[in-house]
Amino acid sequence: MIEMVRVSKAYEDNPNALFDITLRVEKGQFIYLRGSNGAGKTTLFKLLYAEERPTAGEIWVNGFEVARLKPRKIPFLRRTLGLVFQDLKLLPRRTAVENIAFALEVLGAKRGEVAKKAAQALRWVGLERRGNCLPSQLSAGEQQRLAIARAVVNDPVLLLADEPTGNLSITAAEEIIRLFEKINLRGTTVVLATHNEGLVAAWPKEKIVLEQGKLLEALAPPLLAGG
Repeated sequence: MIEMVRVSKAYEDNPNALFDITLRVEKGQFIYLRGSNGAGKTTLFKLLYAEERPTAGEIWVNGFEVARLKPRKIPFLRRTLGLVFQDLKLLPRRTAVENIAFALEVLGAKRGEVAKKAAQALRWVGLERRGNCLPSQLSAGEQQRLAIARAVVNDPVLLLADEPTGNLSITAAEEIIRLFEKINLRGTTVVLATHNEGLVAAWPKEKIVLEQGKLLEALAPPLLAGG
């Protein structure tokens, strides 16, 4: 599912954004990616969905050799992924249902399929009555659920969520975690980045821990690359 072998990422102003990361995430797991702000969580996610390239090391995601993936192949990788961004990236001038429909249209889904799947996704996250609302008309928790609906509408095999509970109340954060658990029970592998220790304590899962770009705690070691 995910294999990283001795992966490092250097920027001009941050030569050790990630340093010598080796880990593996298996199909069907629910994993917390933990670490304080600036630990490297977002950078790691960007490497997994090919927004950034590693400075060194090997990365495999859903069978794709990400570090060497040609640009024209990146959309094929991303079709296997669901992405929940820290800043949500909702389209402010489109309604909730239009935000989800747009994600499907980008993937080339047929018009009839788009309408059906978008409605199902809204219903699945409990927003069926909010489909005609703009993001600005939704609460913070509803906006987060909309972002999740958009991420899972195409039934991804791997979901990456970057600090999805960071700006939410305790009650809203618990609702979001329950939603991710439902997604995981459907068979989707979930990797959820968070620095919220209280959330991790209340809803314990396996975890990967980063600190200043280095791995403090990881899961099983990787297989041979591409294995």
